[in-house]
Amino acid sequence: MEFVDLKAQYRALKVQIDERIQRVLDHGQYIMGPEVAELEEKLVAFTGAKHCITVASGTEALLVSLMAMGLKPGDEVITTPFTFAATAEMIVLLGGKPVFVDIEPDTCNIDANLIEAKISARTRAIMPVSLYGQCADMDEINAIAARHGLLVIEDAAQSFGATYKDRRSCNLSTFGCTSFFPSKPLGCYGDGGAIFTSDDALAQACREIRVHGQSARYTHTRVGVGGRMDTLQCAIVLAKLNRFDWELTTRKSIGDRYGALLRNVPGIRLLAVRSDRDCVWAQYTVFTTQRASVQAALHAAGIPTMVHYPKPIHHQPAYAQHGLPECCPQSQLAGELVISLPMSPDLTTTQQENVVHRLRATLGQVGSAKT
Repeated sequence: MEFVDLKAQYRALKVQIDERIQRVLDHGQYIMGPEVAELEEKLVAFTGAKHCITVASGTEALLVSLMAMGLKPGDEVITTPFTFAATAEMIVLLGGKPVFVDIEPDTCNIDANLIEAKISARTRAIMPVSLYGQCADMDEINAIAARHGLLVIEDAAQSFGATYKDRRSCNLSTFGCTSFFPSKPLGCYGDGGAIFTSDDALAQACREIRVHGQSARYTHTRVGVGGRMDTLQCAIVLAKLNRFDWELTTRKSIGDRYGALLRNVPGIRLLAVRSDRDCVWAQYTVFTTQRASVQAALHAAGIPTMVHYPKPIHHQPAYAQHGLPECCPQSQLAGELVISLPMSPDLTTTQQENVVHRLRATLGQVGSAKT
């Protein structure tokens, strides 16, 4: 069994993907070819944001957004420590300081109720992460930002396609940044990402920054990076868009089925999904105090699992200086309990039932051993 079955997805889309790749090979415009603009146009239509700027990765999307807003050394950005390191990494890379706010224990998203207390005179932005495929409480976060004159950057690497109060992730704040890493809900076959904004000036800044700060060829109006998403990767994402609506519906159905099968299993706690939003399940993640036993038993049965994430960022050596060890207890606890199960739109009902059967059997054995 695959943790994310990209092979099955390719088999379903082989004709469209192969045709798209061949088209790029035929015209030979590997950098900023016509597929780049085509993808950006289609992603604008999908999200409802005014602008889409494709970039080299989800990490690059965060970097370019922070550069476009003018983050300076010493500036603070409020974010969550319970995420992949790239979120804080880009803040630190530009000389900024990540200020960590703890998570909601049931969703693992940043707790909006704790944000305002962390705002200082040096705060420039709030960067919530839409973890596991569910958006954070963006309206409350935007309201806090508006009261204090801050920008909001949604790290939507895991939530592309999700909705929050009938609006799409990536069209909920000043910036939305997503990733097309292969295992993401909408993935390419390498690295890729995109920035979304409805602010004309910020969009233009992002477009210039991604091509070494050029407003025209060899006219460098700002400091930039080599941050373009290549044409082949854009072509692959375009092919995958053909069945993306079906994949989103299927992901949600598989998530609902996992929930129904696991809801009353002793030793398992489910991730909460708020009633005003949905989840596209970039990872299907649950909580268990028997994680090591569960992982070992599932591995022995040929069922892969992963942990997203075992150690919060403020406990990582490179970032420990930016947060007290005890500042985010819910993040630390989540890191000890979370486990992600196989999840992709091509996961079959039989495979899913096998995962749940093995999980139930393992937890039953663990429970019996403890009694």
